[in-house]
Amino acid sequence: MTKDIVQARTWQLLNILADGEFHSGEALAGRLGVSRASVFNALADVAEYGVALQRIRGRGYRLAHPWQRLEREEVLRWLGKDAGQFDIGILPQAASSNTLLLQRAGLDAVNGGAPGGSVLAVELQTAGRGRMGRTWRSGLGSTLTFSLLWRFDCGLNALSGLSLAVGVAIARALNGLGAQDVRLKWPNDILTGQSKSGDQRKLGGVLIEAQGDMLGPSAVVIGIGLNCFLPDNLSGRIDQPAGALDELCQDMPTRNRLLAAVLQELAEALRQFAQSGFAAFGGEWERYHIHQNQPVQLRMADDSVVTGIARGVSDRGELRLETAQGMRQFNSGEAGGLR
Repeated sequence: MTKDIVQARTWQLLNILADGEFHSGEALAGRLGVSRASVFNALADVAEYGVALQRIRGRGYRLAHPWQRLEREEVLRWLGKDAGQFDIGILPQAASSNTLLLQRAGLDAVNGGAPGGSVLAVELQTAGRGRMGRTWRSGLGSTLTFSLLWRFDCGLNALSGLSLAVGVAIARALNGLGAQDVRLKWPNDILTGQSKSGDQRKLGGVLIEAQGDMLGPSAVVIGIGLNCFLPDNLSGRIDQPAGALDELCQDMPTRNRLLAAVLQELAEALRQFAQSGFAAFGGEWERYHIHQNQPVQLRMADDSVVTGIARGVSDRGELRLETAQGMRQFNSGEAGGLR
């Protein structure tokens, strides 16, 4: 039995178990026409995917959290009149939605590249990427991970601040769904807000990768990961304080509705960005900024550290720090609060 067949069988079983009910090994085996041992083997390693599976003798198998599958038709229904703006694809698993969509983008639509508005959502990313080479941890059904391809007439040099504008769009979408205290951290983190203990918990992140010329046209792939909830077997593998959307929403939206809401706000924000650049978003971004007018340290690529008071961002999305040497602006680095 090859690994690919085992993976396909595992997906079949997870789809059956998605309802959150108990299913006996015998019943599962009968539905797939395999032995009970094959069912056991196919489900043996699902914890590696962030899946919490309960096994109870005499009752069978059950997912600790029912799995809300991403369904294209359901996303289109939530998009309503905006559905025509997007070409949505959903994969059960992939190494990275950004990598796949970049490959599909090509150089331009005329030469066979995917059109702007192409969306690729992945149920389980096995090699999701964040900034600075970090790994984005995702679990089956507990996160929303997707990438959006967008094409601009302008060149790459006009896209400064785009990741911050995307953060604003995500915050707008989450607020529209009833989320409380969504915050942003420069340059591309979505946070659950700051607790009384001062902890900043990461709700999601943005990774933007671009193709094109400095003078245009250009194409960007916007990768977004959002934690919907955090099962214990996933949170223990994350190397920083993490939060989830279910902590912020009294009525938690389905992932299909969440994807549709974020896409709608992204499309509006990206059109606004194409017309006015990041300057149109600066004031709103600063209202969400968790470090606004607070002391921070900025760790640079060479591991040096700059400290100062965060005074917002420039019209190009650069972080403005009031330092002992005066006001300075930075277009790279990792910002963190000082207690």
